[in-house]
Amino acid sequence: MNMLQRVEHWGDKHHPNWLSVVRILLGIFLMYVGVRFVQDRDALISMINQNPNLATLSIFLGHYVVFAHTVGGLFIAMGLLTRFSALVNIPVLLGAVFFVHSPTGLFTVYPVMGISLLVLFLLIFFLIEGSGRISVDEYMRRHPEKDRSRKYAD
Repeated sequence: MNMLQRVEHWGDKHHPNWLSVVRILLGIFLMYVGVRFVQDRDALISMINQNPNLATLSIFLGHYVVFAHTVGGLFIAMGLLTRFSALVNIPVLLGAVFFVHSPTGLFTVYPVMGISLLVLFLLIFFLIEGSGRISVDEYMRRHPEKDRSRKYAD
């Protein structure tokens, strides 16, 4: 058993139910931030106008942030592919921590550095800990596909 498998096994065995509530709230918050980012697209446009050489990169980053937060947040809230969704969101939060006070105001959805650090900490925590017992992942683990297809065939 390699190190990653041992960490995953430990996380699956030591996950209290109240952490599922924290995971769900984190996912809802990330979805909210993704929607706020879409609503505040003027900040992204101003950042593109400041440096036209980085326009393609800026557009890609804007789309990445929205996708990571909305879809990743939904997956984290449901407990579906939680570790992968947390991993996808970590670079966005690292950017928010380092550029939270940028002159463009691109990351104004994280008005306080403490919120960015807390969300980053929680993402790293759930990357290690996993989704827990109250999740779609756990349901799928307990009910393999062969059992579901047999039930619907009758």
